[in-house]
Amino acid sequence: MNNANNALTEAVYYILLALLEPKHGYGIMQQTAALSGGRLSLSAGTLYGALASLQEKGWIEPLGEEGRKKEYRITDRGREVLLQELERLTELVENGKELLNIK
Repeated sequence: MNNANNALTEAVYYILLALLEPKHGYGIMQQTAALSGGRLSLSAGTLYGALASLQEKGWIEPLGEEGRKKEYRITDRGREVLLQELERLTELVENGKELLNIK
């Protein structure tokens, strides 16, 4: 189970967000770049290594192939992990705003 000692990397967080709707690898790369404002640019090797790891954890699953493109989607477990990470990040931001007196 994901917990505070097991924070998601930015790449994994954005990959899971991208897979709330099924996508193939290139679509995931495009959406992660768009969501991060271009800050996160995944190489094919990094992406496919992450996809293999996320499949092993049961957080995503492959769908059928469209031509040579395999599509992936987030699983229910992956959605739980994503929600836990969002709660963790929200707490970090709220604590920072409070201590910095930012409204």
